[in-house]
Amino acid sequence: MTPEIALYVAAGALAGGLINGLAGFGTALFALGFFLNVMPPVQAVAVVVVLSALTGVQGLWVVRHAIRANTRRLARFLLPGLLGIPIGVLILSVLDARSLKLVIAGLLILYGGYFSLRAQLPRFERPTPIWDMIVGFSGGVLGGAASLSGALPMMWCTLRPWPKSETRAVLQPFNVTVLTLTAAALALQGAYTRETLIYLALALPLSIGAAQIGIAVFKRLTDTGFRRLLIAMTLVSGAVLLLKELA
Repeated sequence: MTPEIALYVAAGALAGGLINGLAGFGTALFALGFFLNVMPPVQAVAVVVVLSALTGVQGLWVVRHAIRANTRRLARFLLPGLLGIPIGVLILSVLDARSLKLVIAGLLILYGGYFSLRAQLPRFERPTPIWDMIVGFSGGVLGGAASLSGALPMMWCTLRPWPKSETRAVLQPFNVTVLTLTAAALALQGAYTRETLIYLALALPLSIGAAQIGIAVFKRLTDTGFRRLLIAMTLVSGAVLLLKELA
C-alpha cells in the first residue's frame, strides 16, 4: 500500500465514521468519494459496508430505548429492505455504478437544496405504512448496489415529526442490518481479498474513533437542529457524489 493510497483510505474512514456517529448513517456517502480514487467499485463498496455496520453498532446503544419502543415502525422499513438487498447486489455486478451514483446525487441535491431554502420544514403527521415499506425496499436495493442504504430513508425521515432519537432508531438499525447482510453477500462472492482486508485493517479503527466524536455531537443537538443537519447533509452528500463522478 503506497502512502497516497493509505491517505485516501484514512480520509474516507474518518469522514465516514464521523458522519455515522453523528447521524446514524452516511458512511458510504462521505467515504466512497475517497475510496473510489484508489479502489474499484466492488472493493470500495465491500470496505464501506463493513465500516458502516461496525461503526453503526456503537450508535445502536445510544438509541436502544427508542428502538425498543418503535419496533413495529422499524419493521416496516427493515423487512422490505431485506428483500431489496439481493437485487442491489445483482445490480452492482451488472450495472454501471457511475450512472447509479449520478441519479442518487441528483436526488440528494434536489431534495436537500429545496428544503434547505424553506423556512418551515414539512411534517407528515399521519402514519404512512405503505410509503415506509417502499422507502425501506428501495433502501435495501441501494444498500446492495452501492452501500447507499441510508439515502432514501434519511430523506423520508426528515419529513416526519419524530424526535431525533426516534429518527435515528429507524436509520441506525436499518443501515446496520442491511449493510451487514450486504457484506455477507459480497463475502460469498469473494469480494474480501487480502488487499481488501488490509484496507479494512487501516480504516476500521479510524472509523470507530471518528464515530465516537460524532456520537458526542449528536447528544448535544436539538430535535430541530438534527432535522436541519440531515437535510444539509443530503445537499452536501449529493454535491460530493456529483463532483466526484463528473471530475
